[in-house]
Amino acid sequence: MPVTRDRVQSDEFLLTHELLAKMLGVRRAGVTVAASGLRRAGLIHSKRGSVTIIDRRGLEQRSCECYGVSKREFDRLSAPIDSRDQLSETAE
Repeated sequence: MPVTRDRVQSDEFLLTHELLAKMLGVRRAGVTVAASGLRRAGLIHSKRGSVTIIDRRGLEQRSCECYGVSKREFDRLSAPIDSRDQLSETAE
């Protein structure tokens, strides 16, 4: 969810369990179980068709290190061409 939050630049976004399951290539039931755990931990609030991130830092801490790797690469690729070299140098 941090990645989705980065793209929409809002802590609240429209997202169904069905769509999230398709994006992740998993069963909808698995998304429901995971979302329930995140709600119980106080990291998100969700209701039919929408998710609100309550604790972004906590959510990032629960995610694997691939979020940071993916975010840095997205930032590098979406940066203006002349600043890409600087971004890749700071990542090394």
